[in-house]
Amino acid sequence: MRQTSMQPEVLERKLERILLQVDKPGRYVGGEWNSVVKNWNEIDVKVALAFPDVYDIGMSNLGIMLLYDQINQQPDMLAERVFSPWTDMEAQMRQHEIPLYSLENKRAILDFDVLGISIPYEQLYTNVLNMIDMAGMPVRSIDRDSSYPLIVAGGHACYNPEPMHAFIDAFIIGEGEEIIVEVARLAQHMRGASRDEQLQALAKIQGIYVPRFYHATYHEDGTVAAVEPNIDGIPKRVLKRVVPVLTKPFTKFIVPNIDTVHNRAPIEIMRGCTRGCRFCHAGMVTRPVRERPVEEVMQAIAEVVENTGFEEISLLSLSSSDYVYVHELTQTIQDKYKDAGLSMSLPSLRIETASSELLDRIGDTRRSGFTFAPEAATERMRDIINKTVSDEQVLQTARDVYSRGWRTIKFYFMIGHPEETLEDVQAIIDLCKRVLKEGRRILGMKANVNVGVSTFIPKPHTPFQWVSQDTTEQILAKQKLLKDQIMHERGMHLRWSDLSNSRFEGFLSRGDRRMADVVERAWQLGCKFDAWHDSHEHDKWLQAFEENGLDPAFYNHRTRGLEEVFPWEHIDVAVHKKFLKEDYLMSLNRETRVDCRDRCFACGILPKFTEIRKQTTEMAWECPPVKTIADRKKAASDRTPNVTIID
Repeated sequence: MRQTSMQPEVLERKLERILLQVDKPGRYVGGEWNSVVKNWNEIDVKVALAFPDVYDIGMSNLGIMLLYDQINQQPDMLAERVFSPWTDMEAQMRQHEIPLYSLENKRAILDFDVLGISIPYEQLYTNVLNMIDMAGMPVRSIDRDSSYPLIVAGGHACYNPEPMHAFIDAFIIGEGEEIIVEVARLAQHMRGASRDEQLQALAKIQGIYVPRFYHATYHEDGTVAAVEPNIDGIPKRVLKRVVPVLTKPFTKFIVPNIDTVHNRAPIEIMRGCTRGCRFCHAGMVTRPVRERPVEEVMQAIAEVVENTGFEEISLLSLSSSDYVYVHELTQTIQDKYKDAGLSMSLPSLRIETASSELLDRIGDTRRSGFTFAPEAATERMRDIINKTVSDEQVLQTARDVYSRGWRTIKFYFMIGHPEETLEDVQAIIDLCKRVLKEGRRILGMKANVNVGVSTFIPKPHTPFQWVSQDTTEQILAKQKLLKDQIMHERGMHLRWSDLSNSRFEGFLSRGDRRMADVVERAWQLGCKFDAWHDSHEHDKWLQAFEENGLDPAFYNHRTRGLEEVFPWEHIDVAVHKKFLKEDYLMSLNRETRVDCRDRCFACGILPKFTEIRKQTTEMAWECPPVKTIADRKKAASDRTPNVTIID
């Protein structure tokens, strides 16, 4: 049974004594403009929404704000926020026996019915364990009964939930706007039932994965044999949840107490991507593509301006310049707000769709510059990763940007695919130098090129899930080549991924259930804030591997057989494994696919979501509309010519 919770007035008195002893006390006090504080004693269902990093980062996360809004719209529910305390605050809280608490009502997390944790990336795993522990709960799900809050987790890192299976009661697979309310309702209706009874009911909801009801077996070589249900009545594969039509944009953004990583209001204009880049996890798992109408976006901007005072609107999507109405939208924003001091950003522009007209409507030249992601610089590598953009397109975009007075272009490239050679890396250097030359021709020595180079990590549910990571020796050689030729070039600046961080992300993202013991041991050894370069202690992770008899190379440096069972095989993102395998084999032959707006490749989305697609308008998805049998018969009849038979 759980320990006794702390009364809020006691908690607040203790906070008053410690807050002036920590850095950025504004992280821990709440009371922000637009935060929702309901009367605790009048609300039946309480949900704590946790982001397992500091306030400064978590407050810029749109996902947690969407869930916050959905729950607080329910008159008998409340949602309150909680973030990871930084190390100085954690030390004070542990010393003074202050449990993890919510910002709105200063209630201990133990007082809530549900703790919902957002896990957008794997480097947050140890922070999740730390938050559960600071809340006064056992970190392992099996050790928590129904007197504790139900712990659910969602986010992109949960599409392979296995490394965290031992700690989370239930995972939300897919989009959470609707399902989070269903989870809270179930917690309300099954209050007093055993934890197993609650979880069995949860497991019957589409999009909910309850790991304790599944069992993993392994072959002698350590690969997964199967992950199968161990009780009746739950699905063999958990199909993700999809919101058929995007919910109304969240516009009443909480205005933070301190500077955050993004001091702007994000509005999602499109969800999903049709490009099919083979390395892109988000592009595969967020299908289908759904777009907002311009009128809805404009109404949202007007509400944001009225509600918050933010001076910058960020129009979010995986590929903003692919948004069908991007020209109409940006022109409308410019016409309405050009004299109001409001700026807009499109943070995900594609080179081939960033026209000169679009560049004219975005922001102003006082801002830092434009960011593009060519990813590769040779035709061979572009074909392999299915991101075909020519050098001339890159150069023409550079001319368009520099000629409009922008001084800096930032490029993101990726190294480390096992098919990549040093010649492919040299091509990155050569292309960037050509871009700088174009900039200097237009702007003189004011032109800059910033080069960000990440290391390829094969992700689950992508065509490259069969691929190994590049070797340490090859990555170091490629990074050395980049450093030698870029770092000393005036006007060029290089940033690269730390090798240990890439290895770390690699084994976590493709880990199986055995990885949970490694995660827990690493946390016990003091690992946390692993997403922060200065905080990541790779040696402790290697120690945790060794103590558990596992080898990181098994997860990172091994090409998977085509028929191998993946640890995430029972998680259904609605993209067929057959489709991904075909795309992987195409990559080996340098074969590419066109944008699936232009041709449907039957990835699996439509068969899995036939019924909800029938209920949406033709323009609601980029996928083709699904016709009823009656509609198909009528269409066939309409195509049959009338024939008159004359005797």
